[in-house]
Amino acid sequence: MNPIITEEKIINEILTRGVKEVIESDKLKDDLLSGRELRVKAGIDPTSPNIHIGRAVSIMKLRDFQQLGHQVVLIVGDFTGVIGDTSDKESERPMLSKETVKENMKNYLEQAGKILDLQRVEVRYNSEWLSGLGYEDIGNQANQFSLADFIARDNIKKRLDSGKRVSLREVLYPLMQGYDSVEVRADVEIGGNDQRFNLLAGRTLQQAYKQKPQNFIMTELILGTDGRKMSSSWGNTINLNDDARTMFGKIMSIPDELIINYFINCTRVNMNEIEQIEIKLKEEKLNPRDAKLDLAFAITELYYNKEEANTEKDFFIKTFSQREIPTDLKEIKVGEDKQTVLEILRKTDPEIAKSNSEFRRLLEQKAVSLNGQIVTQEKDMVDIPTDGLVLKIGKLIWFKIVK
Repeated sequence: MNPIITEEKIINEILTRGVKEVIESDKLKDDLLSGRELRVKAGIDPTSPNIHIGRAVSIMKLRDFQQLGHQVVLIVGDFTGVIGDTSDKESERPMLSKETVKENMKNYLEQAGKILDLQRVEVRYNSEWLSGLGYEDIGNQANQFSLADFIARDNIKKRLDSGKRVSLREVLYPLMQGYDSVEVRADVEIGGNDQRFNLLAGRTLQQAYKQKPQNFIMTELILGTDGRKMSSSWGNTINLNDDARTMFGKIMSIPDELIINYFINCTRVNMNEIEQIEIKLKEEKLNPRDAKLDLAFAITELYYNKEEANTEKDFFIKTFSQREIPTDLKEIKVGEDKQTVLEILRKTDPEIAKSNSEFRRLLEQKAVSLNGQIVTQEKDMVDIPTDGLVLKIGKLIWFKIVK
């Protein structure tokens, strides 16, 4: 068992850095200063195959508690992932099949292991307890809440006011997340600031089951590369399993106004350093591009290592600032003499061209070029030369197309 760290300065930063709200903050701080080992829980539903850095904010906070010596409990929502949480949605989230959820979570622990020391994590799957509950159990849990409590939530109220459907299934989701806290006897739960009702449900159900109610920490939500909420369905995510080059390039593409938010929530750069960066940006003594270089380096180093972060920093400077064509392009074999640009793109990176509308958007933005010539039509036919063809997408994504 690791000794519990009780240094007040470290605890204060954990309770404030990137934090929107702490329930019973003074009580939680006293618990942390006491040296008692706490059980600190966070859950993640496998609604897509990728964990992006927005969803990783809670896992980063878990790591902070792990480094203090507390017991971290990571719940993989293999049951709740099927049901679907609409806490952050403006419309009903469809149910997923068990097969889809199972496929999605294949690499979840590998991705979470980029942040957490998994050897010291208690990993639980909530189908262990949720799949065995009957109507009597669910009825007793539901009795702890009123329908008014649920429909008072901002996103649910907006949907009802606009005449959109809200399913009874959605009403049950907070019970499931709350009951997770009962099963693992959580002292603390960490979740995004869209999760307030679900986090409070954990406290309510723990009291109903004669347990001490958990404290909880709500973290900030992270916006995506286009300034909208980070979402896999919008393709504006930075994923933990992106290769180092893609990760670095995506971070360099974020809007300037997100730089400080990313530094606070997605890195563990010293807060004093971040404050200095913020001051320099406001006083225009620091170019936002240079600040983003430091940000991209810090995040890439976190998920890879310093050497790869340096490599991608040099790559960016040469290809973007000095406009050099990279020498270490990834080769993609397409196997035919003639193909459309869209066909080629789908073979190089299906994620970029996952829909015709997304590809058209790239063309409209003049973001696709072949051997330096901008492509304007998705159905343009391309002759594949024997010596290769350089495909560039956006500012930082390059491929060499060969037969």
